[in-house]
Amino acid sequence: MKTRMWWVAGMSVAALIVSAATAPFAVAEPTDFYTPPTDLPPGSNGDLIKAEATPLMLSVPGSNGPWPATATKIMYRSEDAKGAPAAVTGTYLEPTNPWTGQGARPLVAAAVGTHGQGDQCAPSKLFNTGLEYQFPTDVMVGYESIWVNILLLNGIAVVVTDYDGLGTPGDHTYVNRAAEAHAVLDSVRAAQQLPNASISGNGPVGLWGYSQGGGAAAAATELKPSYAPELDLKGTYAGAPPADLAATLAQVDGTFLTGVIGYALNGILAQYPEVEPLLDAEINDRGRQMLAATKNQCVGETGLEFGFQDSSSFTKSGESLSAVLARLPLAQEILDEQKIGNLTPTSPVLIQHGRSDDIVPFGQGQELARDWCNNGATVQFSVNELPPIIPGMAINHAAPYLAGTPESIGYMIDRFNNVPAPSNC
Repeated sequence: MKTRMWWVAGMSVAALIVSAATAPFAVAEPTDFYTPPTDLPPGSNGDLIKAEATPLMLSVPGSNGPWPATATKIMYRSEDAKGAPAAVTGTYLEPTNPWTGQGARPLVAAAVGTHGQGDQCAPSKLFNTGLEYQFPTDVMVGYESIWVNILLLNGIAVVVTDYDGLGTPGDHTYVNRAAEAHAVLDSVRAAQQLPNASISGNGPVGLWGYSQGGGAAAAATELKPSYAPELDLKGTYAGAPPADLAATLAQVDGTFLTGVIGYALNGILAQYPEVEPLLDAEINDRGRQMLAATKNQCVGETGLEFGFQDSSSFTKSGESLSAVLARLPLAQEILDEQKIGNLTPTSPVLIQHGRSDDIVPFGQGQELARDWCNNGATVQFSVNELPPIIPGMAINHAAPYLAGTPESIGYMIDRFNNVPAPSNC
C-alpha cells in the first residue's frame, strides 16, 4: 500500500509538470459539437445524443494506441434542477493501460472543481487544448488532468461531465445540487452506452470530485439511490464539498475568489428567474456589471478582476450579498435546497477537508460527515492540518487536494478491489 501511494503521489507531480509545460501550445477547436438538437429526442436520462472522437493535449502515441487514453466527446440527455430535459456534454477517456485489479474495468465519473461560467471553460475543451486563453486576462488551465491521468494510468476509465450549461447554450447552473448530481450520474449512463468502450453496461462505478466537484460528487452520491438505483456505485471521493452553499458564499467573500459569488447568483437566476426582480432591487450598477462579466469568464479572469473585493460594494445597502440573500425568503429557500447531507448514501464515502480551508468552510465538511454518519452511512472523514498560508489566496483550499492524492487514489482503487471501506463515524 505504501509503495502504491508514493507512486501515485509522484505521478501527480509529474502530471502537473507535463500539464504546465505543454499547455501554452494549445490550439482552439470548433464548437459546433456543443449545439444540441432543437428538440431533444425522446428517451431516458443518460441516453447518448451524439459522440465523436476527440484529441487529447496530453497524449503520446504508442503501439497499443494513444497513451494514457483515447477520448470520446459525448453529449447526453440529463435534467436540470426542476426536472426539465437538458443536453449536457462531457468526455469519456478509455485508458491504454489494463485494469489489473479485481473484476471488470471500473469507471470513475469525475466532477471538476470550479472552472468558470463561460462556455470556453468547459472541461471537454480543456482536454483538447490544455489551456484556455483570450486576450487580455481570460486564462484557464485544465488542472483536473492531474487526477484524471492518475486514474487512467491505473487502468480506470474516466468520464468527465461539463455540467449543465457549461459549453452548451444557456447559463451554467454553478453549484446547483440537483443539476450537478444529475449531470454526474447521467454521464455514467452515457459512457456505459458507448459501443467501443471496454467498460460494461453494468460495471463498477466510482464518483470523484473536489471543491465544486466535491459538492457535485457528494450530491450525486446521496441522490443515486433514487435517481440512478441501477448503477453499481462502489465508493465516492468528495473533497472540500460546499455542502452548505450559504456558508460558502459568506466565507469566499473578500478572497481571491469573491467573483464566484457571481457564478452562483447567475446560476440561481437561470434556474429560478422569479428571484431576478428581488435581487435587481438590491444590487447597484457595479453589482450588475459583476454578474454580467462573470457569466462569460473562466475562474482565472474572475479572480483577477474581482479578487479581494467585498461583495458589499455590489449592493445598494452596503450589506454583503450573503446578508442580502439571508433576508430574502425566496432566496433563502433556494439556498436551503442546495444543502447536501439530508439524504443518506448507500455506498462508502471518503471526505477530505483542510482545517484551514479559506474558501469552503471546514465546519460544513465536518457537518456533512456527521450528518451522513448519523444516518448510518459508511464515511471516512480525513482532515488536512496544513496551517494558514496567506489566507484568502485559496492556497489552503487547493493544497489539501494535492496532499490528499495518495489517500484518495488508494481509497478508490480499494473500493474496486472490494477491500472493506474504512469509517471513523
